[in-house]
Amino acid sequence: MRFGTDGIRGVANTELTPSFALDLGRAAARVLGATCAVVGGDTRRSTPMLEAALVAGLASEGLEVHRLGVAPTPAIAYHAARLGGIGAVVSASHNLYADNGIKLFSPSGNKLPDEVERMIEAELSALGEPAGESGVIVDSWAINDRAAYVDHVVATIEGRSLGGMKIVVDAANGAAFEVASDVFTRAGAEVLLINATPDGTNINRECGATEPAGLARVVIEQGAFAGLALDGDGDRLIAVDETGRVIDGDHVLAICAVDMRARGLLRDDTVVVTVMTNLGFRLAMAAAGVEVVETAVGDRYVLEALQRGRYSLGGEQSGHVIFHDRASTGDGLVTGLVLLDVVARSGGALGALAAESMTQLPQVLVNVRVSRQMPEIAELLAAEIDEAGRALEGTGRILVRTSGTEPLVRVMVEA
Repeated sequence: MRFGTDGIRGVANTELTPSFALDLGRAAARVLGATCAVVGGDTRRSTPMLEAALVAGLASEGLEVHRLGVAPTPAIAYHAARLGGIGAVVSASHNLYADNGIKLFSPSGNKLPDEVERMIEAELSALGEPAGESGVIVDSWAINDRAAYVDHVVATIEGRSLGGMKIVVDAANGAAFEVASDVFTRAGAEVLLINATPDGTNINRECGATEPAGLARVVIEQGAFAGLALDGDGDRLIAVDETGRVIDGDHVLAICAVDMRARGLLRDDTVVVTVMTNLGFRLAMAAAGVEVVETAVGDRYVLEALQRGRYSLGGEQSGHVIFHDRASTGDGLVTGLVLLDVVARSGGALGALAAESMTQLPQVLVNVRVSRQMPEIAELLAAEIDEAGRALEGTGRILVRTSGTEPLVRVMVEA
């Protein structure tokens, strides 16, 4: 097992095993050098098994381990930063239940850079027996940490209210299935929660940020103001307007960037996006006086660019949005609150605001399943990609890349 763009992922108990999780916990403890760790995960059937092994590995190296159980990824990152400890998440994010994964955060709550991941991989092959006493394991999510995280998220809108809004929240039968309702109810909204009955196998299944069609139907049926779809680990958000139209991460970023610039909160009038971001977004930002910095695909690369430039906003079309002054990683609950707060202050509807923010140019993404990860695919197909690109005569672009989390080759064409 090796680190990809979002931690380590594989088929649970076949590729990603408890023995590997135990060793990874030990290696991470040795390389990252903290005295405590915060561990949690999503609702997959395999998560408690892998979480137990990961906790054991961290504790065997003497760390005090705070076990949160079922908790969103951004909550674990938040508490890791608060305690100055390692953050460890057992989740395969938007993948279906048979897969699982492990994501690690530094004691500052940030995802690990490539060089640190390579150090952990090297340590995995050099592990001896643990030395010294084991650390203490503490269960604290249900008592204190959940409430602290809700307070942290709700504080994002600085005391303003979403009163009068009826919203539908799709929890994807995932890690935020309990805390999502707490957040939006505290913010004053009337909340209808759907896909919040996880059974170990239904996470992300025909629901959540990757499949918002069901959410759109409920929004229309209920006459709701808007719908918010989270993914399995709660770090990304896709919205649905009052007509059932999907509002993706590009639109969310455009709405928030223009609002933050108007209020003097968009540092250097700059937003960070990836190569997948729609050309219409770039055109809209140019018209609004906002600079665009581009990175490779992956929220960790967006975060690295935010840190280097000390910028305040970045994200991906897939719904990972990072408000860097507020969080060290994407947070679907924070993103949903900020988005609805902008709409509330505008006095209009989400659909109208999204339409004003940018014009989405035609873009098609096809995922081709392959037998193995193929990082060399763009190089192998360079001649064919160039030939197809010339046929567009400068009016569009073609992007071919391998997925960093699944055995897929992603082909995107835009014009």
